[in-house]
Amino acid sequence: MRTRDRRRHRQLSLGDIYKEDEDEEKIKHSRETQILCFSDTLLSGLGGGFNSGSSMASNDQKQGGGGGGGGGFFASIASSLSNFGSAMHKSVNGLLGYEGLEVINPEGGTEDVEEEALRGRWKQEERDSYWKMMQKYRGADITSMVTLPVLIFEPMTMLQKMAELMEYSHLLDKADECEDPYLRLVYAASWAISVYYAYQRTWKPFNPILGETYEMANHSGITFISEQVSHHPPMSAGHAENEHFTYDVTSKLKTKFLGNSVDVYPVGRTRVMLKRDGVILDLVPPPTKVNNLIFGRTWVDSPGEMIMTNLTTGDKVVLYFQPCGWFGAGRYEVDGYVYNAAEEPKILMTGKWNQSMSYQPCDLEGEPISGTEMKEVWKVADVPENDKYQYTYFAHKLNSLDTAPRKLLASDSRLRPDRYALETGDLSKAGAEKSSLEERQRAEKRNREAKSHQFTSRWFDLTDEVTPTPWGDLEVYQYNGKYSEHRAAVDSSDGIDEVDIRSIEFNPWQYGNVAS
Repeated sequence: MRTRDRRRHRQLSLGDIYKEDEDEEKIKHSRETQILCFSDTLLSGLGGGFNSGSSMASNDQKQGGGGGGGGGFFASIASSLSNFGSAMHKSVNGLLGYEGLEVINPEGGTEDVEEEALRGRWKQEERDSYWKMMQKYRGADITSMVTLPVLIFEPMTMLQKMAELMEYSHLLDKADECEDPYLRLVYAASWAISVYYAYQRTWKPFNPILGETYEMANHSGITFISEQVSHHPPMSAGHAENEHFTYDVTSKLKTKFLGNSVDVYPVGRTRVMLKRDGVILDLVPPPTKVNNLIFGRTWVDSPGEMIMTNLTTGDKVVLYFQPCGWFGAGRYEVDGYVYNAAEEPKILMTGKWNQSMSYQPCDLEGEPISGTEMKEVWKVADVPENDKYQYTYFAHKLNSLDTAPRKLLASDSRLRPDRYALETGDLSKAGAEKSSLEERQRAEKRNREAKSHQFTSRWFDLTDEVTPTPWGDLEVYQYNGKYSEHRAAVDSSDGIDEVDIRSIEFNPWQYGNVAS
């Protein structure tokens, strides 16, 4: 992190805020064929900053340890302004008669946005049709209300993507083994950042069927289980465990469709317990914006703050994901600090979420301590070249049977016929199977409601706890331990016949395997 950038982030005055705001308004209202537009990350940044109460503290707060909320109003404004001022993009409005169309090329200027609009994976007739169809959803949460063609899908479900966080789980092992409480947060925060390399993929994962599961074994001693626990709203729960940590997540995505882009808000709760000392870490990730959904090449940005808090000690790490600026400036960059419970900076962290992260001890001003050096803590692993879906080697393992446990549950995502058809390149079959599964899910719902039954998740229990997030309240699901008992029984039994997993019919249904 450059010194002047750190100081500017901490020391912006209100006069600077008003002046920059005034300048941006002048630019925004200049109506030319090619205009400058601002993304909606300002609103999401303010929501994250004020609700989390954990923005970077000012110099006075750092030295005095006061303020209670982790930076308060001033730091929240400074952080959000950085988001606002840097997130200018190149876009075109009204291209080819498409009112309200915004196309953003993160690597180019205003002169090439019309050319960029004609790129992407959609055929022209499909692009035009979906543009017209999707306009009625502007401003709406489209998480589960829109049926999309399989040509924009990847052969993976959301439950499997939850497991991608485990690729660099050795960082959590190191965090558990670490005696330094601040370095412990460096390891844990780097683990949380590591998954963003995989999350930059622009293919849509399949929405899980209610009752669908995903199991993972044979990776770093981890047992992983995730389950789709609700269909409306779509909610998933996951649990992972090895000798060093337990990981628990309740996930409920919230979206806002903006025409040619969509804002994604991670309404969820992520907790990690490090077993040696029993410390509990809470993670609040930044929102994500998916640009150029229909026109142009799709790309992903996640501007805003990631906050990981040690709920046991009060220490925390606050990392700022820079928004993509002109000609890709700032894209991928992450900077921030590890703070003690008195909100004094102890370690600075810097890097790029698609490459590596490093750290260095710092003084109370946030400057590197003389005599120390920057050390790399995480680096992205080698990836396959020219992979169709931009998969990592680990992502391929998640789809393979190499990570499947003995006696795989029939509800596992690997067994979905639409997912498997897409993986083998049969788009026509994938589309037909996807439609069939969705209709069978509707039929099961009718069957369940006719019997006045409620769906009950198998491996997770709905608790009475409702936790606030920067983007809304969340009902929390808790791992009930039954999967551990199931897996122990299977692994200890010698009487189970080994079967060809591919011969198992996908069956998440709890109220009869209803045919369409």
